[in-house]
Amino acid sequence: MHDTPKSDAGAAERRSGVRRAFVASLTGTALEWYDFAVYSAAAALVFGDLFFPSEDPLTGTLLAFSTYAVGYVSRPIGGFVFGRLGDVIGRKKVLIATLVLIGVATFLIGLLPAYGTIGVAAPIALVMLRFAQGVGVGVGGEWGGAVLLSSEFGDPRRRDFYASAAQVGPPAGNLLANGVLAALGALLTEAQFESWGWRVAFMLSGVLVGFGLWIRAKLEETPVFKAMEAEQTRPQAPIREVFTTQPRALTAAILCRVGPDVLYAMFTVFVLTYATQELGMSRGSALAAVLIGSSVQVFLMPLAGALSDRVNRRLLYGISAVAAAVWPFVFFPMAAGGSWLPLAAGVLVALVIHCCLYGPQAAFIAEQFSPRLRYTGSSLAYTLAGIIGGAIAPLLFTTLLSAYGSWVPLALYIALASAVSLVGVLLGRGPDAAVDEDVRLAAPKTRTAADVPLSR
Repeated sequence: MHDTPKSDAGAAERRSGVRRAFVASLTGTALEWYDFAVYSAAAALVFGDLFFPSEDPLTGTLLAFSTYAVGYVSRPIGGFVFGRLGDVIGRKKVLIATLVLIGVATFLIGLLPAYGTIGVAAPIALVMLRFAQGVGVGVGGEWGGAVLLSSEFGDPRRRDFYASAAQVGPPAGNLLANGVLAALGALLTEAQFESWGWRVAFMLSGVLVGFGLWIRAKLEETPVFKAMEAEQTRPQAPIREVFTTQPRALTAAILCRVGPDVLYAMFTVFVLTYATQELGMSRGSALAAVLIGSSVQVFLMPLAGALSDRVNRRLLYGISAVAAAVWPFVFFPMAAGGSWLPLAAGVLVALVIHCCLYGPQAAFIAEQFSPRLRYTGSSLAYTLAGIIGGAIAPLLFTTLLSAYGSWVPLALYIALASAVSLVGVLLGRGPDAAVDEDVRLAAPKTRTAADVPLSR
């Protein structure tokens, strides 16, 4: 009976730690994805004219999306460097470093002179800063740590719900970025927006990142990493171990990512170009459609994660991948008339499907790897998948539309990417809550390292 107050205090402290980790994971990832999303929207709307002037608007957009791809190509560097450090020195330190890196890069893009001012140096500098963004952004160094931050503090049997905190980051960041750009577009003239208005959205990143750092600085290290540190079971060469001991897990995690990446690139990035240049809609109308879909995702993403904890995660992922393959064949004919309502409804349905893929994805990828290699394995999978998924998607969409003048190749491309994700789901394995639970129980040193199955 005398132990009850201590027990209650310990339980309250653990609940408080879970809440702080959830909030830190969500806000930090949202702020970093704000930086990435504001670049994506600017690439679709203004970068073609400002940094890659061309007589053909589609060509300028294609070149702008080339810099968009650079951010994905650089992500494996973040995955290799920060993923390894996350398993060696801890989750918290790496998460602070990635937040600073992307925040500085985004702020500097807002100060960058355009092609008309400094010539070819402008696109070169833009590519360099975009490269730095990619190294630190959500799926380079940030995402793996954000997922583990929330999921390793929470109940492993509700892993997907807690891991969904990081998954809310992209729609929340996208919502914030497009909201800022839409507000600037409504308040400013076209000339003002293209001259300096878009820069405000980039420089706002400095304030937002400062807020994220304030939250993350208050966090403790995760219980799982503390247990590994106490038992001296941290890996010395985690990258090599992942490739040599867990190749199937890595392959499954990479492949499952491709379909959701391509779907998201279509309905949050390229749809802006398609709506304005092919359907003749205004920039504000296109942004509004994406804003509505992103706002719904903010609420649906945790629900999809919670659902994944209660049903067969792989089955939910597989059904959603099939839906993702089918929906473009409905969306493009529906939006062909150029009316805003069908476009907005089509984007909304696509992003709901994306929720059912992206919500379970964090837990699915994390549970493919043993705890001692989880940061490295998750980061590598996420970044390598980004190259063959999200990185080239806007480029391929633009190229296919320019070459064929039809939406059919775009829909076929999304269907193929979804099929790749299905293969990844079939290769992957289901949850094993006992592993993280054992590691967490080991944190107070009530058990020996030999008792704790850190690898499977």
